[in-house]
Amino acid sequence: MTGAVIITFCLLVLVSYLFDLTSSKTKIPSAILLLLLGWGLNQITSHFSWAIPDMSSVLPILGTIGLILIVLEGSLELDFSRKKLPMIGKAMTMASLTIAVLIAVGTAVLVWMGHTDIRSNILNIIPLCVISSAIAIPSVSNLSKHYKEFVVYESSLSDVMGILIFNFFAVNQVISFGSVAYFSFQMVLIVLISLVASVALTLLLKRINHHIKYVPIVFIIILIYEMSKEYELPGLLFILIFGLFLGNLRKLKVYNLFSNFNFEVLRHETPKFKEQVAEVTFLVRSLFFILFGYSIQTSDLLDVNTLWWSLGICGLIYVMRLVVLRVLKMSLFPLTTVAPRGLISILLFLSILPEDRLPFFNKSMIVQVMFISIFVMMLGLVFHRPPKGEKQNFILDDKKE
Repeated sequence: MTGAVIITFCLLVLVSYLFDLTSSKTKIPSAILLLLLGWGLNQITSHFSWAIPDMSSVLPILGTIGLILIVLEGSLELDFSRKKLPMIGKAMTMASLTIAVLIAVGTAVLVWMGHTDIRSNILNIIPLCVISSAIAIPSVSNLSKHYKEFVVYESSLSDVMGILIFNFFAVNQVISFGSVAYFSFQMVLIVLISLVASVALTLLLKRINHHIKYVPIVFIIILIYEMSKEYELPGLLFILIFGLFLGNLRKLKVYNLFSNFNFEVLRHETPKFKEQVAEVTFLVRSLFFILFGYSIQTSDLLDVNTLWWSLGICGLIYVMRLVVLRVLKMSLFPLTTVAPRGLISILLFLSILPEDRLPFFNKSMIVQVMFISIFVMMLGLVFHRPPKGEKQNFILDDKKE
């Protein structure tokens, strides 16, 4: 039995690696292949009546760790500078406007249907409003640097905003001036904690002389994230700030506060840390999507009762993206199609308390929206043919501001 488990595990990881290698050629996101692989394994084990342990309790753990690592990996790659501020502003506008409008329209529709508890409506809608950075970031690796940076910023900010809004409504039964003031205080507090923790972790990375140094850093990051959640602080914002801080250390030389930093040592350590994070992220992401795919039932995909709702939600998502991209004077294709729902939607959906959950906002709807959005993104990436002036067009849009 032990040998069979080890062999299966090794084969799944190798197949996942093959998907990752070939995605640049096929332009099919590895996430959708992993989900289909997991679903196919479910069909095979069910057909032969093989007894497989229930792994559903592992999904939230893998999902949370995967989310942390994916946002960290993406933020480490981001080049933050003053000239990037217009692009970051557009990414923030895109993420915030899309979430706000989807929540407003969804809530209005639910109230019209007779669901008058606005708080419960918002809690059920938010999981469908948030872009999955776990799927978006790896899927756009073959786009130009400017588009990839935009997707990393937008999807990471979408995750952060979605979690912030969800936690705000989940914790506060009644929305008041006091609850809004406390929420604002939490935001300021997590930014300060993030800055202090980022400096401390960077110093730790520089001063550890032991041959094992990256694993402790990663686990300290996960620990800070989980502790911040216990105190209802937006821990994902800390991950984003730390990644940006470490990934842009060379630009801090001009500030007196960092005059004692040995940037030469960190210049060698940071790339190694990035490589280790990428390796671990690949493994955790692969296992999560295979396991989630395994948990998907065929009836979830083919549920006609929720299919029309799922199509309507996806239609609204793409109309919103089209309008906002047009207003921001950005290229419409393929960015309009890059709006996958996935890991973060699943985690937020699982976090809704039974008494707050609406009957037709179920696993079938989440699965259908996820597959439709990933499939649309796949088509957008497959048919995207970047013109020679694509990079210039993106920059020109920023200069028009």
